[in-house]
Amino acid sequence: MGITLTETAADRVTKFLANRGTGAGLRLAVKTTGCSGMAYVLEFADGIDTDDNVFEDRGVKIIVDAKSLVYLDGTELDYAKEGLNEGFKFNNPNVKDSCGCGESFNV
Repeated sequence: MGITLTETAADRVTKFLANRGTGAGLRLAVKTTGCSGMAYVLEFADGIDTDDNVFEDRGVKIIVDAKSLVYLDGTELDYAKEGLNEGFKFNNPNVKDSCGCGESFNV
């Protein structure tokens, strides 16, 4: 399936990378934390490791380590502004439940 970006998210990532001046792409991962078990990790990647999976969508490379891909496969990354808040949103079909604050999830 892979990882995809909405047009809004791709535009935002492209602008961030341009302002940063360097980077191989966007690294997406999960870590064990929170009240529901896992949380998303989103950061800029300067390189690609040998065990990474690389997906390219709308001109942006999305880099996912092999362990995280099990939980993230099929995820669409969006970027939204809602009132005074703005940020990336994860549309992950693997999520079975998430905590009330929306910071963690389980599959």
